[in-house]
Amino acid sequence: MGADYLIRDMPSHNRPRERLLEKGAGTMRDEELIAILLRTGMKGRSVLQVAEDLLREFGRISHLANLTPDDLRRIKGVGRDKAATLLAAFELARRMARDLREDSPLLDSPERIAALLREDGAPDGVERLEVILLNTRRRLIRREKLAHGTQDTLLVNTRDVFRSAILANAAAVVLAHNHPSGDPTPSDADIRVTRDLIRAGALLKIEVLDHIIMGHRTPQRPCDHVSLRELGYFAGH
Repeated sequence: MGADYLIRDMPSHNRPRERLLEKGAGTMRDEELIAILLRTGMKGRSVLQVAEDLLREFGRISHLANLTPDDLRRIKGVGRDKAATLLAAFELARRMARDLREDSPLLDSPERIAALLREDGAPDGVERLEVILLNTRRRLIRREKLAHGTQDTLLVNTRDVFRSAILANAAAVVLAHNHPSGDPTPSDADIRVTRDLIRAGALLKIEVLDHIIMGHRTPQRPCDHVSLRELGYFAGH
């Protein structure tokens, strides 16, 4: 490769491919994933720097996906083959997203939402919040795990809840978290946070449909979850 900068020439702790295999793709930054596709840089610029140039010039990944080969080749270090590799990856992502939309489950009841949450198995010993993003037909777009707290306290950032919904163009969201104690009865803080988020969602035209709290079944408590909407805490909002 002559003076090209290969990923294997980078220090081992900086190699995107090795980091992906060790820590998982979800831990990688956008530019690192792009660098894996590009494979080589150019004289004087590493492959990671070329990837950073792409994002600096065109912005988010979604913007890159709509470019032509000539657009991509404006960046030094991106030739015909690299542009083709990137466009093929983006097209695969689009097709996968389409398949997921077609197969996405209908989440129009607390029972169906709780069944989805149970797929993760038993929660760990701290409270964890996620927001379930839905389209206009109440079908799943995706789940976003947002925060975790202590054994009995959950830290919620309103901006984080709705940032993911806005980016996904979601029509509605469902909040969900677990109670490590096993008792899904909502606390005063759960009710207060829920009402705050309902009001914030109304301003943003994103409906908060429900807040599901997961616990554990017992002989005295055959249901492992509660719906704050069914308990009446959404009334008047």
